[in-house]
Amino acid sequence: MARKSRTLTPEEFDRLIAAIPEQHRLMVQTFIETGMRWGELIALRPRHIDFLRREVTVEETIVEVSKKHSPTGERCLVKPYPKDNEPRTFGMRQPWLDAVAAHIQSHGIGRDDLLFPTKANTPISRNTFRTRVWLPAVKASGVDFPVRVHDLRHAHASWLLSGGSDLKSVMERMGHAQIQTTQKYLHTLPGADQKNLDALDRVSNSRR
Repeated sequence: MARKSRTLTPEEFDRLIAAIPEQHRLMVQTFIETGMRWGELIALRPRHIDFLRREVTVEETIVEVSKKHSPTGERCLVKPYPKDNEPRTFGMRQPWLDAVAAHIQSHGIGRDDLLFPTKANTPISRNTFRTRVWLPAVKASGVDFPVRVHDLRHAHASWLLSGGSDLKSVMERMGHAQIQTTQKYLHTLPGADQKNLDALDRVSNSRR
């Protein structure tokens, strides 16, 4: 039987985000707020954000390839989503929108510029971020299990379902092709089953 993977709790995330260097903090916060994949998030640009409707549209991804196999000679290639994985739009919370608006203004980021680039305005390399920023932060946070950047996507889905979101809307937000993929996040947080016991208590007590 496969061992259940552990999901980062909100309290553990708070410790982790506090250990992330300030210049990368909003990017990591965006992972937990959106549940985006790595390539989707580093491809994010201001034009993908509708501040009035409070929505984000995921319509591009960035993939890393070897220069040898790159048609342009660049390590990172921007790709629009193919037809079988269409762009998706979902709502965002106001505090995140406010933080991003301030980030755009303070860094002079243009509508078509990358929202979270390197200092050279190129896409951030996943491996460089992992070794130089992520792993030291995980260690410094005191979180006692190995957390990957991708695990923030898992945590996003788990938190939504634990908070009462329905499977179909979480599936669409995450861009899952099948609802079975979303279902595996239903009971990943500690104490998730307590909600069922509390519900039983409420129903039983209402008959007395």
